[in-house]
Amino acid sequence: MQFTSESVEDLVEQFSKLPSIGRKTARRLASFVLKMPKTEVEELARALVAVKERVRFCTVCFNVTDHEVCPICASSRRNRSVICVVEEPNDVMALERTDGFDGVYHVLGGVISPLDGIGPEDLRIRELVARVSEPDAEWPVSEVILAVNPNVEGDTTAFYVSKLLAPLGVNVSRLARGIPMGGDLEYTDEATLARALEGRVSA
Repeated sequence: MQFTSESVEDLVEQFSKLPSIGRKTARRLASFVLKMPKTEVEELARALVAVKERVRFCTVCFNVTDHEVCPICASSRRNRSVICVVEEPNDVMALERTDGFDGVYHVLGGVISPLDGIGPEDLRIRELVARVSEPDAEWPVSEVILAVNPNVEGDTTAFYVSKLLAPLGVNVSRLARGIPMGGDLEYTDEATLARALEGRVSA
């Protein structure tokens, strides 16, 4: 079925480009937008444009932020001697919801995946090694938690990073296997994430 409006069809096409959105769901979303008040549609459009214009990566941890340094890295209450390494910004938000971690983060921007053409040089691994290597009298890094997803790519990435960090004399740990194999941090409940943080093991 097609709409009789080219504008609506174009909107359906744009929605269908989003992850996990098929044509049927895209049509439902387009129909919903048609019923929205114009002011709400304009607010949605402004929010979409603002995301592309204002959002950047934190210069320290590479989490998404509206500023040069994200609020987590800028906070004086965070323990900067413990760095939690994650794949994507969504993983930071998932871990923050647990209220069980007071350290800082480092976002790799993905995992090593030869089948997808992603190697170590495509990730922010060099930046992580530089952070751990930097002498900081006040906050020397004592532990790096590898909070990557428990799948083949995550395990490969964790192994590679732990080997690079080993000579630096820092304790490297991984989340406990409270997270199911093949699961994503973004969709894991807070209680499971909290237990995984508390029960982390050496990498």
